[in-house]
Amino acid sequence: MGAVKRVMITGASGFIGRAAVAQALAEGLEVVAIVRSSVPQSWRNIPRLTVYRLDLTSSGATDTLAEMMEVDAVVHAAAHLGSDTALQERDTLVPTETLLHAMLIAGVKHLVLISSLGVYDTARLWPYGTVTEATPLEAVESARDGYVKGKLMQEALCQRAADRRGLSLAILRPGAVYGPGRSWNAHIGVALGPLLFRVGFGGELPLCHVTTCARAIVAAARSEAEGAINVLDDDRPTRGRFLRRHRRSGWPRLSVPVPWWLFLLAGTALSVLPGRRPGLLRPAVLKARMMPLRYSSDLMHEVLNIPDSPAFEVLMDDALAGEPQ
Repeated sequence: MGAVKRVMITGASGFIGRAAVAQALAEGLEVVAIVRSSVPQSWRNIPRLTVYRLDLTSSGATDTLAEMMEVDAVVHAAAHLGSDTALQERDTLVPTETLLHAMLIAGVKHLVLISSLGVYDTARLWPYGTVTEATPLEAVESARDGYVKGKLMQEALCQRAADRRGLSLAILRPGAVYGPGRSWNAHIGVALGPLLFRVGFGGELPLCHVTTCARAIVAAARSEAEGAINVLDDDRPTRGRFLRRHRRSGWPRLSVPVPWWLFLLAGTALSVLPGRRPGLLRPAVLKARMMPLRYSSDLMHEVLNIPDSPAFEVLMDDALAGEPQ
């Protein structure tokens, strides 16, 4: 693959997509941004930015997208963020199939897929184990929720296309992405009004500031990087450190620490009862979100050669003070 000068980004108006567009432009690339609905006002009349509105689930989207695909690489960030399996099929898998067919028609050979750290089967790990790219993935048929299942199936679609067509495929797996206008995540605890029940004590939070994510995306698009790469901040706080900084926003006013294994015992005891239990009372969900774990960003630096991220407090202050792009 020659030098990358022009890149397409799907899901470009989303939280990650906007940051990726800004980073690519800052690095001097031309960007073709694909959005499903409205175009951000701030994007009007920006040099080197071409914006198209296209629903990747619509009839004829494959040929239309292929015509727009005069690019050197594609970043696929369009996906459904919820756990509804029908919406995952419609808004994650169908658009991915459309994109892959369009790449075949257009002859584009390099794809960067934005997946998730959530695909790992952390239930197999012991407390304080380390999540790396070698950690086993969840099985599609027993995935802990619809979002994880959708991401696993999306990765499999792209990997099959890469194997059959000789695509260069980088699968980026960001942790909990945060940034201006989005500071919270699902790894902290259970909220009840001004009170937070903080679940767990040790381990690291798998945080990924949106600028870290955007730098990794553009680096992967500009290089011949292949394979799965976890995308994480280098300074990953404990839950206590996270809350001490987050309280600058005014919330939570009070937090009560609760051992994560109490939820595990409760979930195990309730497993004999019929009906679906809340997420933290299901062992696989609880372990993925609250069990004390460590994470590695070594491969990200080795392959993508992006700079170390700033201290957590600097990045959290940015998240709390700023507005979404």
